[in-house]
Formats: sequence, structure tokens, C-alpha cells
Amino acid sequence: MVVTAAKSAGFCFGVARAVRMAEELAAAPGRSGMLGHIIHNDHEIARLASLGLTVLHTPEEAEPGDSVLLRAHGEGRAVYEALERRGATVVDATCPRVAKVHQIVAAAEKEGRQPVMIGDPNHPEVRGVGGWCRSLQVFSGPEEVLAWAESLANTGDLPLSVVSQTTLRREIWESSLKILKKRCTNLKIFDTICDATHTRQSEAALLAARMDAMVVVGDPKSANTKHLTEICRLECSRVFQIENGDELPWESLSGCSAVGLTAGASTPASIIKEVIKTMEEKIQGEGMENFAELVEQYTNTLNTGDKVTGVVTAITPTEVHVDLGCKQAGYIPLDQLTDDPDVKPEDVVKVGDQVELFVIRVNDVEGYATLSKKRVDAVKVWENIEEACNSKEIMEGIVTEENKGGVVASVKGVRVFIPASQSGLPRDAAMTELVKQRVKLRITEVNRARRRVVGSIKVVQQEARQAAAAEVWANIENDKHYTGTVKSMTSYGVFVDIGGVDGMVHITDLSWSRIKHPNEIVKIGDTLEVYVISFDPEKKKISLGVKDRSTNPWQVFMDTYKVGDVAPVRVVKLMTFGAFAEVVPGVDGLIHISQIADHRIEKPGDVLEEGQTVDAKITAVDEEKKKISLSIRAILAPAPAPAEED
Repeated sequence: MVVTAAKSAGFCFGVARAVRMAEELAAAPGRSGMLGHIIHNDHEIARLASLGLTVLHTPEEAEPGDSVLLRAHGEGRAVYEALERRGATVVDATCPRVAKVHQIVAAAEKEGRQPVMIGDPNHPEVRGVGGWCRSLQVFSGPEEVLAWAESLANTGDLPLSVVSQTTLRREIWESSLKILKKRCTNLKIFDTICDATHTRQSEAALLAARMDAMVVVGDPKSANTKHLTEICRLECSRVFQIENGDELPWESLSGCSAVGLTAGASTPASIIKEVIKTMEEKIQGEGMENFAELVEQYTNTLNTGDKVTGVVTAITPTEVHVDLGCKQAGYIPLDQLTDDPDVKPEDVVKVGDQVELFVIRVNDVEGYATLSKKRVDAVKVWENIEEACNSKEIMEGIVTEENKGGVVASVKGVRVFIPASQSGLPRDAAMTELVKQRVKLRITEVNRARRRVVGSIKVVQQEARQAAAAEVWANIENDKHYTGTVKSMTSYGVFVDIGGVDGMVHITDLSWSRIKHPNEIVKIGDTLEVYVISFDPEKKKISLGVKDRSTNPWQVFMDTYKVGDVAPVRVVKLMTFGAFAEVVPGVDGLIHISQIADHRIEKPGDVLEEGQTVDAKITAVDEEKKKISLSIRAILAPAPAPAEED
């Protein structure tokens, strides 16, 4: 006899998750219990009860402060509300795929649609789904769907949202849908059959077609086990459903050369191993040679501390499920997926991704392993950090906080301390300027044992500036234009960074207008369009200009005004003999003291002040010397003559 076991036999990820949550709850302090049987397997329920997990039959049995585990099959909304009223804490072990069905029917009802479910109306999963809407129409198969459709006068426009029991046989689902599609036009279909269930059932059908007999292991109350048995019977004439090794039908298996073995989703690995060992003991010496291989399939081959590779099979808001290529079901708790508490699991991994993982705990009784991705990532990151330090690679990070003597940046999840002297900021600048900024830095020191990493922003900035400066000096030429940033300022001009090199813009080259200080028109940090007036590579000096030399201010004046015109002018300088006033930017005229007022004044400041704009008449223009005479007095109305006395 050769026995072949289906690869997908045993716990599905939803059941494995529920059992794990039950074990964790049993180990936690305080009174705890499970509402009903969390899975369909009396042996497993008895084991969990032995760990101290009380079985509650109704929510009313819960006491205030109790932690109550809800089964993988799910419960209706009323159960959650009842437990809340009792003051109990709900530990929800509902299979994520079942929870999705709850959301679908609740949303359908909100939209004014009739929720319809294809499944066993007496199954706890179906009853739980019914608790999330006021009216769930349940059909066990195509016959009931057809009878219902024919009983209605008109089903064409009836808005239906159709879901399936997650463990339903696919042929029942598809034949039921075929009828609904013919009868209803306003139909929304949600295929909620569990992928793992479909895979398990497909594997069982293919295996049964090649076997002389099939053994299906599982609790008789399990719908999943029952459906597996039905599927196997369609392909094989001798199919036996058993609960444990004691129920093996030896007489019926006598003479079979090929026997297939599968198990329902609620069947623990320990029971499957027990069945295999019983078969081995019974048939030992009768040509049976593959039991060692079978036992290996269901025996723990993982150890805490192992580094493994798996494929992501499902993602929930709290954990990620992984196929490790063996009988152990692997899962990654969210806190072992990444160090970022705000990230969503689907932002880190996708279904189908192959990931390297670290085994942090193995339950060899139930056959699942707790895994960590962040531990593997941490090792890789430290290796990358050390390599970057040795190779002087430039890295990027986010400055997360100000620290004593500097700031801390997060580089690939590792804290990197950046001393104030290496921050790249001026000596008197506040370190908080860098917080939340993305920066480029170089790792200068790594002490893995102390988990200490030191970096420098300044070094990267200096190197970038040196490279940029070399580029500028290699290509600089007179009249070349640059976009620069004002870095510092003096009374005689400003220094502008044109890309790694500072150039000087003299105050007279900032504007055609007469100004007393550069801060009248620019400030530090401003962006300026500048051009090169001259440069000296040996002395590393560059003279820059801002004012537009293509425009001749005198010509602008000559094109705009003539003698006798009145112009608005701005007083730019007061002298003892008069005031200079700007007529157009770059062209000043003189208002002699005698032309400021229609009466004698001691000094120009008695009437005018610098910066004041007044109207003045252009009384003379010397084109050769580019001098302009102005008069305010010439446009003042003459004072009225005194009245004659009689």
C-alpha cells in the first residue's frame, strides 16, 4: 500500500489564526472564555479547554471584565452588542474572509439591495452572516434558487447582492449563479469562496481520481470536511470519513494499493499525524515504504531562530499569512512586519510576494509558526549601513528629532545621530530647522554592538559644493547668466551663491536706482538672476551684476520726458544747496534750494524728506553732461496779491 497525502490537508489560515488567538488568550491573565466552539473539532476544543479557556454557550454567561473569544465562523452584530453590555472584552477570531462577507451584506442592505447567500442555512457561518442584515435570503443550492425564482411574479428588476458560504463547493455556487443570472438583471455577485478551500477541494478531487480509496480526516460536524468527502466520492468509489486513527476502516482498505489522505480545515496537524502513525503501525512489514515521508510532512521541521523563505498568501489589518512550503501555517503579526506603527500591511508586502523571514516561535502541536520580517530587514539594514560606511556611500534619511548636541535621522529604520557640527547649519542656527526634513548624509561611524550610528550632513554638502564650484569655474565666462541665492549682505553689496561659488554684487550693480543699503531691495535667502561682470580664477573672485545693462536709463528718460514736462520724482538725497530726485530709475535731477518752495527756506529738509515723491517740472536738460534741472516752485500757484484798501 502506498499512501499519498494532499498538500493542503489540515488547518487553513483562518482556523490556525483562531487557534493561535485562543492559546494566547488562555495564557493571558484574567478570566477568559470562548463563545461556543471556535472551530468544528471536539478534540481541539477539549485541548483549549484544558489550557483554561472556558466554553460559554451564550453572551449572557460572560462576566464584566471577561475576555471572550469569538469563533472563526463569525457571529452576528447582536452578539458583539450583548457582550459589550455585559462589560466583556471581545477577542474577535472571525476568519478575515468571513468578516468580509459581513461587510458585503451590511453594505448591500444600506444600498437597498436584498442580500442573498448560497450555503447551508444551519451552518454557524451562515447564521453569523445573517446577523449583519435584517433579512438574509439563504439557498442551499440551485434547486432552492430555482424554486424561489419561480415563486416570484417578477425577479428581473429585484436588486440582489449574492455571496457564498466560504466553504461552499464551487460547482454548487456556479450552478446557482447560472439560474440567478438568467432570472435577474439587477445582480451584484461576490465570489466569497475561500481560495484555500477551493485549492483544498481541487487537490482532493485530483487525488481521489487516482486512488483506490480515500480517507478524509475531520470532525463530522465540520462542513469543510463534509464537502471534502462529497467531492472525493464523485471521483472514488471507496471514501471513508474518520475523526481519528481509531476509526480507520482496515477491512475496507484491505487490498488497496493506493490510498489517498486529506483532512478538513478544522483538523489539527496532531490528529493527521496520529492517523499516519496508526496506519504505519498497522501495515508495518507489508510493503509500506512511504510512511517516513508522510510523517515528515506533518512533523515540525522549523525551529525558532531559523531563517526561512515564504510566499504571502493573505493580508489582514493585523497580520500577514505566509506559505512556507511545508505543513506549518506561517503568519507575521503586524508588529513583526515593520517598525513603522502607521504603515498598512499592504504597503509593505503584496499577495504573491516572496519574502525572507525569521522564525520567532513554533507551535509544533498545531503546526503553525510565528514569523518576523522586521528582524530579517533589521539585519539587512545593519549590513547595508556598515557597507555604506565603508564605501562612503551617500544615504538619505528623515530627521526625526532634535537631540542633545545635534539631531537624529532615520535611515532605513536605523537611528543615525548627527552632531550639530556636522548638521550643515550655521553655528547659531536652531537644530529644529532640520526636523522632518529629508537629508543626504554620509555614515561616519557604526558600532553595531552598541547600536550606535553617526552621520554627517556637512560632509555631503561640502563635497556637493566643491563639485558644483569646479563645474562653475570650468565653464564661467563674462556676461554668463546664473540663478543664485543671496547668502550674506554688507553695506556695499551682497554675496550670491551661483552653485557652489559665491560672487559679489556691488550695491551700484544691484539696481539703476540710487539706494543706501542692499536691504532696501533684497534680503538673505532671495533668489536673484545675475550675470558675470568679471572673474579672477586665481583669486577666486567673481563680480556679478543684477541691473539690466541692456536698458539705458538716460535714453529711457529722453524717450519719456522733455523740457517743460511735469514728472513725479522721488527725493533720494538732501544736500545744503538742494535735493537730488530720481526721475526714472538710474537718472537723477537736481532741485535747487531756490526751486523747492515759493518762499525762502533755510535748508531743503525744511520742506522735503528722503524717499518722498513730489511733482516737479523739468526746466533744463544738459544732454552732453547728462544733467537735469528740476523745479517744484515752477508749478506752484502764485500767491494771490493782497487786496487794496479803499
